[in-house]
Amino acid sequence: MGEFTHFNEQGHAVMVDVSEKKDTVREATAMGRIRMSKECFEKVKSGGMKKGDVLGTARIAGIMGAKKTSELIPLCHILNLTKVTIEFEYIDETCEIEARCTAKTVGKTGVEMEALTGVQVALLTIYDMCKAVDKKMVMNRICLLEKSGGKSGLWKANVEESDD
Repeated sequence: MGEFTHFNEQGHAVMVDVSEKKDTVREATAMGRIRMSKECFEKVKSGGMKKGDVLGTARIAGIMGAKKTSELIPLCHILNLTKVTIEFEYIDETCEIEARCTAKTVGKTGVEMEALTGVQVALLTIYDMCKAVDKKMVMNRICLLEKSGGKSGLWKANVEESDD
């Protein structure tokens, strides 16, 4: 693996100095799922939740979350995001909703944390809007799927279907 980059020689937490890095196009996609009861799943799908459009609200929340990543994660750089998308897919067999967040920028550091934060905030919003119907929802499989840009170039995860 590599060395931890967020610690100095004395073991103190530091923000990584990226001033010598080149600006490149950087993009990352993360995913996560939320499993819920059949009743709750069907209400979300049909638009029958009393609080309104669950996935529309979760999409906006996920985008906002990605934009605020540096305020939530102490050592993340403030990034000028050029794109954030949140997409959802219904997994009927397991009563899950999969969220995918893609974040993009042109800069000196990657957007993996922004993509992961966007996914998590979207899933938390789904939970918040649905908790009156199902308090036992479970968020899982939150992971980075791929990232590109920078010195390390393209990286893709090998996500197994039986990970959870």
